[in-house]
Amino acid sequence: MLADDDVLLREGVASLLERSGFEVVARAGDGDQLLEAVRDQTPDLAIVDIRMPPAHTTEGLDAARVIREEQPDIGIVVLSAHIEVEHAKGLLATGHGIGYLLKSRVTDVADFVDAIERVAEGGAVIDPTLVSELVSSPVVDDPLEALTPREREVLELMAEGRSNAGIARRLWVTEGTVEKHVQSILGKLGLRAADEEDHRRVLAVITYLEAR
Repeated sequence: MLADDDVLLREGVASLLERSGFEVVARAGDGDQLLEAVRDQTPDLAIVDIRMPPAHTTEGLDAARVIREEQPDIGIVVLSAHIEVEHAKGLLATGHGIGYLLKSRVTDVADFVDAIERVAEGGAVIDPTLVSELVSSPVVDDPLEALTPREREVLELMAEGRSNAGIARRLWVTEGTVEKHVQSILGKLGLRAADEEDHRRVLAVITYLEAR
């Protein structure tokens, strides 16, 4: 399911996804059409522009929140032309099958398709461009101050939605080493072991974003 009021972008993304093996079951140009189509089709994944008619503020995001409440098993990828993650934090904090991507990411077909597949499989993905900008922004009273430089690297890659195996390949370390770093990060951020592992990882990423 694809929702964007920009017809050229919507049809371009639909064509890209279909060529990559996805079935696009419906298209929408505003939030109401999106909700109607999702309720009718029950897709595995909804790709949603944050700003849509009539006011072009948060209509798409508002519709995405309704979808998450009504049908929590549907994966959601929100697209934004600009970095405005503040609007999407609540949705990202739901912890599974969720992504936040900049529209510029669509031009990198391999990365875009990879991100869509990860969200469809239940993962959480945040645009690497956003992560990189947040990392470079100095903050006061940083709650991540307790983390080592290597743990910050691992958390940054977690924020991109990478698995332990993916992080290990990027950092040229063993998967066991990454697991130790992840557990240390979760412990230092005070995330309870009683929570599910995947949800704790997303909560760690949200803490990371809120610190920037």
